[in-house]
Amino acid sequence: MEHKSWMCVVCGWIYEEKDGLPEEGIEPGTAWKDIPDDFVCPECGATKQDFEMIEV
Repeated sequence: MEHKSWMCVVCGWIYEEKDGLPEEGIEPGTAWKDIPDDFVCPECGATKQDFEMIEV
């Protein structure tokens, strides 16, 4: 499975699917589509809708 990266368009913080966000209870390998809809950027508080998939 290919892991993708998602960037917050507000502050530039990047969520890496391969890394997850363990401190928020999101296991490594968690796909973006499986992140709860009420997720907010840990840096600026932007909503999940403020993220775009990026090529790295």
